[in-house]
Amino acid sequence: MARLRNTNGNNGFERVCSFCGRSADMARRLVAGPNDVFICNECVEVCRHILEDEDQDMTAQFSGNIPTPHELKAYLDLFIIGQEEAKKALSVAVYNHYKRIANPARQQDDVEIEKSNVLLIGPTGTGKTLLAKTLAKKLKVPFAIVDATTLTEAGYVGEDVENILLKLIQNAGGNIAQAERGIIYIDEIDKIARKGENVSITRDVSGEGVQQALLKIIEGTVASVPPQGGRKHPNQDLIRLDTTNILFICGGAFVGLDSHIARRVVQHPMGFGSEGRSTWERNLKELYRSLHPDDLIHFGMIPEFIGRLPITVCLEELSRDDLRRIITEPKNAIVKQYQASLAIDNVQLEFTGDAIDAIADTAIKQKTGARGLRAIVERLMTDIMFDIPSLEGRRRVVITRDVVEQSQPPEMYSLQMSA
Repeated sequence: MARLRNTNGNNGFERVCSFCGRSADMARRLVAGPNDVFICNECVEVCRHILEDEDQDMTAQFSGNIPTPHELKAYLDLFIIGQEEAKKALSVAVYNHYKRIANPARQQDDVEIEKSNVLLIGPTGTGKTLLAKTLAKKLKVPFAIVDATTLTEAGYVGEDVENILLKLIQNAGGNIAQAERGIIYIDEIDKIARKGENVSITRDVSGEGVQQALLKIIEGTVASVPPQGGRKHPNQDLIRLDTTNILFICGGAFVGLDSHIARRVVQHPMGFGSEGRSTWERNLKELYRSLHPDDLIHFGMIPEFIGRLPITVCLEELSRDDLRRIITEPKNAIVKQYQASLAIDNVQLEFTGDAIDAIADTAIKQKTGARGLRAIVERLMTDIMFDIPSLEGRRRVVITRDVVEQSQPPEMYSLQMSA
């Protein structure tokens, strides 16, 4: 980079803008930096316009165009079946978060509106990840899904907590301003719970240590992120990212949390014939409504971490009817996906009502929730999708209960080409 130009004068060199090459005579002013680096007033003005344009683009995205909670929930209804309370709570939380970003000047009387991160609790396959992903799609903001199980305390084998921010920067195309207004979903957050309430002689580097490291990032800080991931080391160029306006949504199954709640709220009768346990198992939904931060602390989450996630949303276990609707109703329902795929090969795919019931029953037996539906249907469709491309003419394929339960080949009919 040219900083000084040889002029054969008394001093032999003259000052030159390191960016555009203008000399001190051509520029109105040159600002000197370290190591003989200079920048002229016109280059400073260009940089200012670039930064202002980025800020205006992001402000326009969130000023006056923020979807209302009703609009957000209506959009979630297109893709997610059930979980009405969770969708309502998330819609309000996301609306308030981006309203806070879009209107910083309205914070009067020196009252600073803090962000409200969200904790999602629910069995596997109930839609925790899908809820966060769908909200990010509606808001058109950068979104990243990270796994808490790979994180360890700094200095140990594994990933530093700052690496969860790198994926968000990458999904924002390297635009730091957009990444600072994105959403991060941290999955399997329950896996970083303390391994026990008793003090151990060994360090809990993937449990409490990770919770401690996440505190500042979730609350809001200027983090230093390695551009290539991995461990930070001296003399490495780091990306500076402000997490103050990043919305963190944490999710986990929290297996066994219900027993901690039950010990606190349910009276267990003594002796034979006690119905205490069966009562709270039947009313799991009501039990989670009684969730208290102390229950999460007994589970293994530290109080400081729970304080950074003030909004707790409990998802319900999916019923048989919910699974039936998930298979057929959403815009991207699994049945609609396969019908659209086979339509390209001139195949008309049909699922009978009994087949839908059988698929839902299989998912309940496997205890995989909605996540297991695709694997079940994929198993049914493998042979069909293998044979169809080799057949000529239009076909009609019918999936029945026997196909699902007994792995029988589906009924296939030839259809006459329309004139």
